[in-house]
Amino acid sequence: MTGGTSGFGAIAAERIPGADGIRLVHSARHAASTGEALPLDLSSLDSVRTFAATVRERSDRIDGLVLNAGMIRSDVAARTVDGFETTFVVNHLAHYLLLRPLLPALADRAVVVATSSGTRDPATGAGLVPPRHGDAGLLAHPERDPDLDTHPRKAGQHAYTASKLCTVLTMRRLSKNDTVRAGRITAVAFDPGQVFGTGLARALPTPMRLAWRGLGTRAGMFLRIVQDTFNTQTEAGNTLADLVLGDIDVPDGRGYLALRRGEPSVLARSDEQAERSWRESARLVGLPDR
Repeated sequence: MTGGTSGFGAIAAERIPGADGIRLVHSARHAASTGEALPLDLSSLDSVRTFAATVRERSDRIDGLVLNAGMIRSDVAARTVDGFETTFVVNHLAHYLLLRPLLPALADRAVVVATSSGTRDPATGAGLVPPRHGDAGLLAHPERDPDLDTHPRKAGQHAYTASKLCTVLTMRRLSKNDTVRAGRITAVAFDPGQVFGTGLARALPTPMRLAWRGLGTRAGMFLRIVQDTFNTQTEAGNTLADLVLGDIDVPDGRGYLALRRGEPSVLARSDEQAERSWRESARLVGLPDR
């Protein structure tokens, strides 16, 4: 599990090991309050490869893979050690690289859950710049995007929403896998709605981080009266745990679940886009495109 030491991921992580016989392995920079923590830096593809190899060495069977960590930045200026835009790597590319080598170790009836966001759909009216595309090559190198917004904050928002579109596209492409089609694996992109107070905004400037934290308090939750896409961390965490533990049935072939409301956007429903994103992501991390 990534993103299991803070926010609603931590709430899910508290519940998951409570089920019989479940051993939870976290990716974490620090010790986790539940389960076992292994070091992982999502901004380093070598770190992801090492983490995946360690998990394979220690586990002969994986019953659940939870790809939950995420971040948003106020621009697209930062680059990882591999030379790619940071938000895209942390939210999508690193998780794609983690998923690929662990797929063969997934047990029968295993669950793969990847946390997406309703912000990748303009119909939700979330207030962030919606994605124009899910082109992994351009998202990894936004300076090559001819339509990149010159306003740093808007470019940063696009990097976030487009990376979350890639998450849905990855789960859509995974749903074409023969094992998933046969019902032996459940693959789903989970949209928790807008959940304030999490660590998502940790890379934003201080005023924005404080506002994000404040909106996560009880006083800030009055916004739910106005719009029903706002959820508490408890609601999101419990739903994520229910998905992992199989307490929520995902209809066959759906591959997408929103906590409040919502459907995949037009771009997210495109098999062509999903195939293109999968292949380009594979190229970026040096894996076969199948």
